[in-house]
Amino acid sequence: MTKPEYPITDWDDAYTNGAYIDGAEAYPDRWAAEAAQFRAELQQDGRAEIDMSYGPEPRNKLDLFLPVGSPKGLVVFVHGGYWKAFDKSFWSHLARGAVDGGFAVAMPSYTLAPEARLTRIGREVAAAIVKASDRVAGPIRLAGHSAGGHLVSRMVSEHSPLAVPVRERVNNVVSISGVHDLRPLMLTEMNAILAIDEEEAYRESPALLRPLAGTRLLAWVGGKERPEFLRQSRILPELWDGFGVETKFHVDETTHHFDVIDGLARRDSPLTQALLTSF
Repeated sequence: MTKPEYPITDWDDAYTNGAYIDGAEAYPDRWAAEAAQFRAELQQDGRAEIDMSYGPEPRNKLDLFLPVGSPKGLVVFVHGGYWKAFDKSFWSHLARGAVDGGFAVAMPSYTLAPEARLTRIGREVAAAIVKASDRVAGPIRLAGHSAGGHLVSRMVSEHSPLAVPVRERVNNVVSISGVHDLRPLMLTEMNAILAIDEEEAYRESPALLRPLAGTRLLAWVGGKERPEFLRQSRILPELWDGFGVETKFHVDETTHHFDVIDGLARRDSPLTQALLTSF
């Protein structure tokens, strides 16, 4: 595992992923193709509800994938893309592991930056979780990748945008390569799009907030990630550990930022098992 060198002088490089991954340019097409195939399979079986509205905005849509038989509970997966790229259609295949494990899986899109700031995006994700929770009874697990890791962690931080009755059903959160401290992003060129200011960074960074009582969170990160993502993943369990909640930090040594999520497509993978059962 490569340790970050401080002080960091090039924050854009610190948060650049694709330039350090062989064949990075091929991943989006691969994701989209695998996702489309999975959606087609479940639609054919009558186990997919596509483009369910959860709010008034054009991107306030979610897909709901159902297991065979009654769901054991609900998983909500929130995608990444630095809050400014992608939508739910790239990630459907990542529901396969949880669906095969007996859970319903909701995957929302949300309004992207610069049209929406991060605070608004968090409120939209909360609304999506509430909508899905109205359709599926039982416990709720949250998972998110990169920016999505930030968003699901935010749901169990103080002043959560998530409605209390739904929040009380959340019993496991897995932040995969999550960005938990927003302040460094203010030093990157992408902040021209994100428009994070100091007030929002302090208000919306899970690492700078107290966890809600009863929180159970796993920060999962690839061992071949950029050093700054390893740090971002490590700090949340370290900071939240003193508040009496259950946290864990796990490094998946063989993966990088783009393939660290692949395990969600397999029921028996350590990542899916950590999400559905225990750390």
